[in-house]
Amino acid sequence: MSSPKEPAKSAKTAETPKPSNFLRHVIEADLENGAYASRRWGGSPGDGPHHTGGIPDPAKIRTRFPPEPNGYLHIGHAKSIWLNFSLADQYGGVCHLRFDDTNPEKEEQEYVDSIRETVAWLGYSTLLADQPQAPGTEQPHEYFASNYFDFMYRAAEYLVESGHAYVDEQTPEQMRAARGDFGTPGTNSPFRDRTPAENLSLLREMRDGKHADGAMVLRAKIDMASPNINMRDPTIYRIRRATHHNTGDKWCIYPMYTYAHPIEDALEQITHSVCTLEFEDQRPFYDWLLERLCEGGLLTAPSPHQYEFGRLNVEHVITSKRKLRQLVEEKHVSGWDDPRMPTLVGMRRRGYTAESIKLFAERSGVTKTGNAWTDYAALDAALRETLDPHATRAMAVLEPVKLVLENWAEVFGSDTHLEACEAPAHPHHPEMGQRRFTLGKEVWIERTDYEETPPKGFFRLFPGNKVRLKYGYVIECTGATKDAAGNLQAVLAKLVPDTKSGTPGADSVKVKGVITWVGVADGKPAEVRLYDRLFSEAQPDAGGRDFLSVLNPNSLSIAQAIVEPGLASAAPESRFQFERHGFFVADRHDHAPGQDGNGRLVFNRITGLKDSWSK
Repeated sequence: MSSPKEPAKSAKTAETPKPSNFLRHVIEADLENGAYASRRWGGSPGDGPHHTGGIPDPAKIRTRFPPEPNGYLHIGHAKSIWLNFSLADQYGGVCHLRFDDTNPEKEEQEYVDSIRETVAWLGYSTLLADQPQAPGTEQPHEYFASNYFDFMYRAAEYLVESGHAYVDEQTPEQMRAARGDFGTPGTNSPFRDRTPAENLSLLREMRDGKHADGAMVLRAKIDMASPNINMRDPTIYRIRRATHHNTGDKWCIYPMYTYAHPIEDALEQITHSVCTLEFEDQRPFYDWLLERLCEGGLLTAPSPHQYEFGRLNVEHVITSKRKLRQLVEEKHVSGWDDPRMPTLVGMRRRGYTAESIKLFAERSGVTKTGNAWTDYAALDAALRETLDPHATRAMAVLEPVKLVLENWAEVFGSDTHLEACEAPAHPHHPEMGQRRFTLGKEVWIERTDYEETPPKGFFRLFPGNKVRLKYGYVIECTGATKDAAGNLQAVLAKLVPDTKSGTPGADSVKVKGVITWVGVADGKPAEVRLYDRLFSEAQPDAGGRDFLSVLNPNSLSIAQAIVEPGLASAAPESRFQFERHGFFVADRHDHAPGQDGNGRLVFNRITGLKDSWSK
């Protein structure tokens, strides 16, 4: 099928209002008050961003999207990506893509590459900004926590020397027991009162690999009686002999995420550190650490500020990385990019558009509450809205049975005659062109379009009834043939002459039913994968339930279909509306177009034409 011209998108003016939320109010107030106008670089040049340019522009707001490269991004991450990048874009700032790679045991280059590709697919690959020291020269906004490991270690030595950190040799079980709980204060470690010199010596021994993994950790010295358990001397460094995807075997100690994250924000001069509500209890430590490092002159004020928003919870979806990994490893799905998965690579393969995901994220709202659940139907609604204006139409028969037009030779003089037909590529966009196919004596129709004894309100094929073959002729059903077991083999009908669509006689016969079809002569076989929600319950793991117990057994079915001839040349990731059936996409991996019959056509159902799940 030739690539039709895409309809022009309606221009959005700069004045298009954006939905207000508390983060926009904060940013606007900060910009009005000049809260970050005096910001200057606080670390030495070698501690800054790893790419050329180094020093961020203090005149702009800076946000960041900081995924850990230990898995594939999912629909929940999509909201954070959209929020951070769109805020930066709206207020003339920049957003950093930062890989928080502080846990080498679970991180892999595969995940780094996937995250980078997914963020680019969402439309955020070309964000560049002038280098402050070289106006007119642009730099990418991609960062790694591991590029700051030298500074983080130096900051750890400062905390030890200033009495704000100590080396603890308790076992993990002992530390857990001494931590207390919400009703009981913690108890001090027996190693808490070591001198700074003793702690510094032990920290350097940890760094130099003189102690076994887990033998000791470095902890911040704050308050073991704090009502916030996260402030009860949290661990900030641990010994882990693991090869890092970026730094190799240079380090055998690695910073904890909660220690590394505020340092990364400060070194990159992030102004608004936006994260989900589960990090709210970590904000006091975030502020405490930056205050200590500013006191020691390692960083300069003003420091970044952390803001939390409610995460995106979508019904019928699991976003736990551990549970997603379980689905993959136990082969409940075909992989991380299985189209039923809520991973963004899976959603892309399913056929979701980047525009629909961003629209859904925006419509879900930005609030300070985190317990609300969003109906999956809202995601599909955003999808249909973005697909409908651009998806080329096509006919496909998913459960084919042959329709034989018994009087074909009588009308056209030959059983082999093929009648040329055409249809608009899109009914509302004539500029997208026409589709062309042929009608012959035999065509494929849906098995469900024939009933020998039809129920009330059935207007399709049954003996004596007339229907229109869409874009073709009116036909009158005369019966059907069956095999010895009573199974339908073929539907029989007669063509009504001079009733072809688009001709003067098209309206000469009135019918109530119109059915789609594909010609036997030029239709192409295709595998059509019909996907649905992966879980049958809205909240699969509610109340501690085993989420595997509510896997939807009908989440995938495969149809051996027949499709319009033009689809034989459809490129992978081309999206279509199969008339009557919904929106479909040519699978990005398995679909291999080919007009010569050697191709393999594979289409995934993205969503139906309307929501049918609630029924």
